Amino acid sequence: MMATTHVLWGMALALPVLATAPEFAPASFAAGLVGGLLPDLDLYAGHRKTLHYPIYASLATAPALALALAAPSTLTVGLAVALAASALHAAADVLGGGLELRPWQEGSERAVYSHYHGRWIRPRRLVRYDGAPEDLALAAVVAAPLVGTGDGTVTAVTVAFLSVSAVYVLLRKPLATLAERLAGLVPQPLSPYLPERYRESGAYSRQ
Repeated sequence: MMATTHVLWGMALALPVLATAPEFAPASFAAGLVGGLLPDLDLYAGHRKTLHYPIYASLATAPALALALAAPSTLTVGLAVALAASALHAAADVLGGGLELRPWQEGSERAVYSHYHGRWIRPRRLVRYDGAPEDLALAAVVAAPLVGTGDGTVTAVTVAFLSVSAVYVLLRKPLATLAERLAGLVPQPLSPYLPERYRESGAYSRQ
């Protein structure tokens, strides 16, 4: 799924906080944004493995949530939302396509690495690939209640991420071709620093 979809769903996890403890809502929305984005910071260093923890992040969320309920504060509630958003991100990536430059070709059986199981989890492809129309639909579904909060900052951030999502969906397949061509221009000594899906691309392999 798109990073923007993960961010919006992470922010949506703050909606129950807004309804029950609005004093913690600003920090929770920020925590959901950060937690939803954080796993994808491994994009160029072991993507969907280095910072993706579908099992461990989910397990860590439970005590964090219990602590937030027992001793609510900006810190405890924010931590619980951030961990939940990170866990949701890693788990949701299993529902998408494989880890490859063109996931719509369904050539990869690696969706997310489970450190608990010590292996890659295969993609379910309910969302065929990041940037697919159904990916945008998921972002739009959760954007509606976020905009409905009436919070100007949350609304602005939501609209910005949804707009970026729409543009990315339009350009998704051409961007794969562009990335392949740019990878082909990278000097051979720098090849180890490219993500594996770029090193495996046709343009680069023909060097």
